[in-house]
Amino acid sequence: MNIDRQQLQQIVRDVARTTLLPLFNNVNREYKKDGSIITVADKAMQQALTERLAVLCPDVPLLGEEMSAEEQQALIDSGQSLWCLDPVDGTSNFAAGLPFFSVSLALIKGGQVIVGVVLDPIRDECFSAVRGEGAWLNDAPLVTEETGLSLKRSIAFVDFKRLPTALSTQLVSHRPYGSQRNLGSIALELCWLAAGRGHVFLHGNQHIWDYAAGDLILAEAGGYAATLDGESPFKPTLQPRSSYAAADLSLFEQWQTTLDAIRS
Repeated sequence: MNIDRQQLQQIVRDVARTTLLPLFNNVNREYKKDGSIITVADKAMQQALTERLAVLCPDVPLLGEEMSAEEQQALIDSGQSLWCLDPVDGTSNFAAGLPFFSVSLALIKGGQVIVGVVLDPIRDECFSAVRGEGAWLNDAPLVTEETGLSLKRSIAFVDFKRLPTALSTQLVSHRPYGSQRNLGSIALELCWLAAGRGHVFLHGNQHIWDYAAGDLILAEAGGYAATLDGESPFKPTLQPRSSYAAADLSLFEQWQTTLDAIRS
């Protein structure tokens, strides 16, 4: 299956421009059973991208966040190649008019992500990666750089509300990093890590559509990530997974040591 990365980027850009941006800060929100927000923009983006991708790859179905759990599980269980989409990663930001959200699209084949695209439509920044070929920001190569920073001087992207209480309490009361942010879009936080706009990352409860594309982009740029249980961060499952990550190996090892010590 040969996918033209630039063509895929253009599809996501086109749909975001015509479908998503006209609704920014101009939609009513609803709440799902789990308390998360959904808007008409999420549904419209998923429908529009489903249609465009069906033309590009007629034999590849789409697993989207805005599907029933039964539909999602059937697609995962099928073992076939899948598009994996979060039509608006950061819906609460989008609905509130906060300009920090993204469209996250990954192609899963053979149990791994082979192509990932994350679009920030506000900044017109498109992050992308192809397994084994590298990562890009728009069409410039994206490569992580050694920061030379200690963990104590780093900026950390941490979502406290989805971490075990004991871990989040320790991270607040005995702060091991320089400062902390939670920007509300997992996909963009991973991409910003790859771009050097942050240094370490921690999330306790990611869904596959949240991290599939961003995880590949970070890895192909040269970053590092694992679950809190020491597994590879990506797994073709609907079960939420934890992840900690860093832009370079030294920070990753410092972050790993710190988290292991807190959790022991």
